[in-house]
Amino acid sequence: MTSTERGIAAAEAHSAHNYHPLPVVVATAEGAWVTDVEGRRYLDMLAGYSALNFGHGNRRLLDAAKAQLERVTLTSRAFHHDRFADFCTQLAELCGMELVLPMNTGAEAVETAVKTARKWGYKVKGVPDGRAKIIVADNNFHGRTTTIVSFSTDPEARADFGPYTPGFEIVPYGDLAALEAAVDADTVAVLLEPIQGEAGVLVPPPGYLAGVRELTRNRNVLFIADEIQSGLGRTGRTFACEHEGVVPDMYVLGKALGGGVVPVSAVVSSREVLGVYAPGEHGSTFGGNPLACAVALEVIAMLRTGEFQQRAAELGEHLHSELAQLAAGGAVAAVRGRGLWAGVDINPSRGTGREISEQLMARGVLVKDTHGSTIRLAPPLVISKEDLDWGLDQLRGVLEG
Repeated sequence: MTSTERGIAAAEAHSAHNYHPLPVVVATAEGAWVTDVEGRRYLDMLAGYSALNFGHGNRRLLDAAKAQLERVTLTSRAFHHDRFADFCTQLAELCGMELVLPMNTGAEAVETAVKTARKWGYKVKGVPDGRAKIIVADNNFHGRTTTIVSFSTDPEARADFGPYTPGFEIVPYGDLAALEAAVDADTVAVLLEPIQGEAGVLVPPPGYLAGVRELTRNRNVLFIADEIQSGLGRTGRTFACEHEGVVPDMYVLGKALGGGVVPVSAVVSSREVLGVYAPGEHGSTFGGNPLACAVALEVIAMLRTGEFQQRAAELGEHLHSELAQLAAGGAVAAVRGRGLWAGVDINPSRGTGREISEQLMARGVLVKDTHGSTIRLAPPLVISKEDLDWGLDQLRGVLEG
């Protein structure tokens, strides 16, 4: 039995089977490349679902983490620490907002956004107690907590986890008329992904986000943008909402905010919205810890240069040009996305998304399938054009070979 086989067997024997990973066991990683326990190298074209926007082992992020590890890693929010104020101030400035509420995981941040919107609805908007409604889109993916799966339309995420949390209405993604019809006096928020990642990198119709912004503003409803996957450089802008000149009432952030080093998430909004909280009403032992703040501060500093947004825009244009050629040849049924992010629908005659992912793994490229026939491409923003082209050559070889 090889080291890979032993590792997979041990994992399957002692861990819950809530994931179905590709049969590779990663041992080390650097930049856009990972190396398995057998010494084989793979080009990472998934980047931890955008958590690794800045690549594996980014030296700036590792140095920031190491320096903080020598000082203090956790105080809890029972005390102040010397990285917290800078983190909140700089993240608020990056978002053009006023207040930050830090958490750890993306799902925690979404739960925080839901709680915040409801409390704002009762305390500020004046919605009667217990009647707050949040509108979401079908095919959404905001996490897997019991509340979040209550408004999922994915049977795998939702089935057998009831009873479900009430207070949500689901409308078709990209359908502004349906959204407008769903808004009523009890509506406190509209929660959307500017681009739906797990659904296959679905980009809404032009003008949709701007229409949502106008509608919510006119009806005194919060527009919450879940930028956990789409934000922090992935689409060629700091936030995907920027492509339509939209600023929501609340950003939900995670994944890349921790640089692939530690889990860091946050809800960022105005003083009117996040100011509804009083001590004891919400919190997290690890949320906003010194180590998380140190890493996130370095992420913010890197984003302020604009370098990573520009790379995502330029390499993303090249990526989509190459994928369009594949689509023209018939091997690909459809391509969607923005920046260094693409959903590729495989022609069923070429195989399933899982089969294509396995064939790419055999060629040294790691991707992830979703919804049967789709693969997602989201390489680290630090990937070189040469490596990107090599990865696309492997995809071309699998589909046209």
